Amino acid sequence: MDPHEALAEEIRSGLVERRRARGGGGTGVETAIREEVEEQAAMLSPATREQLVQVLLREASGLGPLEVLLDDPSVQEVMVNGPDLVYVERAGRIEPAGIRFEDEEDLRNTIERILAPLGRRVDELSPMADARLPDGSRVNVVIPPLSVDGPAVSIRRFPADRPTVEDLVDWGTLGQEQAELLREQVRRRRSILISGGTGSGKTTLLNALSGFIEPSERIVTIEDAAELSLAQPHVVRLESRPASIEGRGQVTIRDLLKNALRMRPDRIVIGEVRGAEALDLLTALNTGHDGALSTVHANSPEDALARIEVLALMADVGLPLDVIAAQLRRGVDLVVHISRQADGTRRVTAIEEVGS
Repeated sequence: MDPHEALAEEIRSGLVERRRARGGGGTGVETAIREEVEEQAAMLSPATREQLVQVLLREASGLGPLEVLLDDPSVQEVMVNGPDLVYVERAGRIEPAGIRFEDEEDLRNTIERILAPLGRRVDELSPMADARLPDGSRVNVVIPPLSVDGPAVSIRRFPADRPTVEDLVDWGTLGQEQAELLREQVRRRRSILISGGTGSGKTTLLNALSGFIEPSERIVTIEDAAELSLAQPHVVRLESRPASIEGRGQVTIRDLLKNALRMRPDRIVIGEVRGAEALDLLTALNTGHDGALSTVHANSPEDALARIEVLALMADVGLPLDVIAAQLRRGVDLVVHISRQADGTRRVTAIEEVGS
């Protein structure tokens, strides 16, 4: 590729401008790359053009210098803290990745290649971005001035085959009795809140518990970044959308939840409750939409309930705390708490009934 690096860089620039002009929509990434190569590299042999396409495809999918890490199935998360500091998580433990970027410009170019095909960008006016890669991995980017020591990138990966409850029992995350209890609770349409800290395995547990839902039920999932992979045939997946560069077009979890209630769901599964949508969820749970599953960041089951109360107050509709607390007790049936242990393993440490 070295003799054609100048041409490749020109094609990269053309691809970025093409994707920006289309807002990330329209032509697929591979088609756009092939069109750009055909336009600018027609003088090369078919074999060389195909080689160029494959290199650009790897870059456009966000791999770049990270390719070796994202090709490793044991890597659960990639954390870039500037061009010289790259870490990975394997088996629950964080360790140096053994790679680096040439300089900050190289890292910024990689960020551009990650985000441009997805219709996202970062700059001084909008220095943070969340996106979902084509393989389902979730990527977060923060650049200076918010990230003081250089651009920071986090990529959380999700296996193609999500762990089942049986897998979690084999790994020691769940006890057999706990698994049987949760199977019964889900099938009885009891509403379950999964609590835990960052990286504790809340989403993995949520996805596994969803396997107990009957295949005949209509499920609507609501997430900031689509991570859930449900096995049932009748699933509608909804994903929130941030505001555009111009500050327009935002669709929040709360917006999606309100719309989901009009979609005749048998079950509502919310990836994470983190804002005013908590009040809408409690309202739904108290008006016939039972059997919901969701997660919340918290340090214990008690903290999870208190956090839901605080988040519901953020809706700013003037409801007193005791009314919200009463709705919470009537709407949420069970809190399942999962923790990340010192050795990196995850374990369900509490399953508590919510008193009415």
